[in-house]
Amino acid sequence: MDQNSVAKGKTTAIIAYFTIVGSLIAITMNMEPKNEFARFHTRQAFGLHLVFMGCALFLSQWFNFFVWVGLYIFYFALWIYGLVGALNNKKQLVPILGTSFQKWFTFIQ
Repeated sequence: MDQNSVAKGKTTAIIAYFTIVGSLIAITMNMEPKNEFARFHTRQAFGLHLVFMGCALFLSQWFNFFVWVGLYIFYFALWIYGLVGALNNKKQLVPILGTSFQKWFTFIQ
């Protein structure tokens, strides 16, 4: 992937990391023209947000302060890792779940 392509998709990639709404906006921004860098980071961010919301919904049934703190630390660490990768023009997978996000969210073009 060349630097020109990365530069064109960088804004979309960064927007994807700001809430689930940002991911949905990034998906629509990347519809035409399609950009591989933006698509990669949109999949990563969308997956992070969905996993966090799914875990939060599950944990909302049983409140345990330490589990909630752990969830937020896990989410925030992976979120920072992905966002820094987008800011540094790198296609680095989010640890633990990154490869799964790329496989699961193939509908994001």
